[in-house]
Amino acid sequence: MSQKKPPSLEIQIDNDVAQGTYVNLAVVNHSDAEVTLDFIYVQPQEPRGKVRSRIIVSPRHAKRLLRALQENVEHYEQAFGEIPLDGPREQPEVGPYH
Repeated sequence: MSQKKPPSLEIQIDNDVAQGTYVNLAVVNHSDAEVTLDFIYVQPQEPRGKVRSRIIVSPRHAKRLLRALQENVEHYEQAFGEIPLDGPREQPEVGPYH
């Protein structure tokens, strides 16, 4: 029996998106139907941050993303050493969005 090849997928990216956006905080919320990831930039010594991007995915896709991130962090740490989570910088309390 022959096995089917998965269809190929061509992915395009606009130049401005390819440049990326720096963020230093992420907030994750969920409902029974979706997971929302807000990527936020907070300037040092500022009491407010700004959501730079909001991504909404299904719970199934969120789990796939979690696994992909875990694998990539493991590969990174194998190449460059463990990423420390402790340190002098504390995460700010995240209040309501305005």
